[in-house]
Amino acid sequence: MMSTFSIAIDGPAGAGKSSIAKELANQLQCIYIDTGAMYRSVGYYCISQGIDYANEEQVEQALSELHLKLTLEEEGQQIFLNEKNISLLIRNNQVAAAASKVATYAAVRKALVKMQQEMSKSTSVVMDGRDIGTVVLPHATLKIFLTASVEERAQRRYKEYVQKGEKPCLETLKVEIKERDYQDSHRKISPLKKAEDAIEVDTTYMTIDEIVKQIIDLLKRRL
Repeated sequence: MMSTFSIAIDGPAGAGKSSIAKELANQLQCIYIDTGAMYRSVGYYCISQGIDYANEEQVEQALSELHLKLTLEEEGQQIFLNEKNISLLIRNNQVAAAASKVATYAAVRKALVKMQQEMSKSTSVVMDGRDIGTVVLPHATLKIFLTASVEERAQRRYKEYVQKGEKPCLETLKVEIKERDYQDSHRKISPLKKAEDAIEVDTTYMTIDEIVKQIIDLLKRRL
């Protein structure tokens, strides 16, 4: 790819956004900006510092204390919070719940969106989240909206937990995903929404390789 480009990937939790975005960035040799990890980092900071993440004022006051950096290492994308690698520490349900809450705060979104937009100005990027095509990168070269059935997304999460040695309840995961969908699509600030010019891709019956190939083909038509 000779031209600078940006790919915005949106969709509900468990649709495969992160896996697809990472593989796209790998094959296209560009930067992957993990927006979800950035919001998780804010949630993690609140939890680790004893800040009530349900208190918007307290979270807003803490923003000036956060310094985030994304790097590409041999082991993959890493995220640093105040020079500490927290890539593994932010991958649990407690942090996920905190991230979903702080993401509803205007000050948090404004601060992180500014960071994300700055990252995309000078280099080709792949970015995934829930408002990338509508808010963060409204002029992205290509906008993709990934979807998958609740059952499929729950199965994916179930397998992830099992691989980690955990024993989740599949039915509980389905309920949690439905609740997350409702919360994300009904929040007042930048709700989950498909951009008018986004191309919808249902990943329910597709492999990662098939999805990545389809998106790269779509990108080539735009360049």
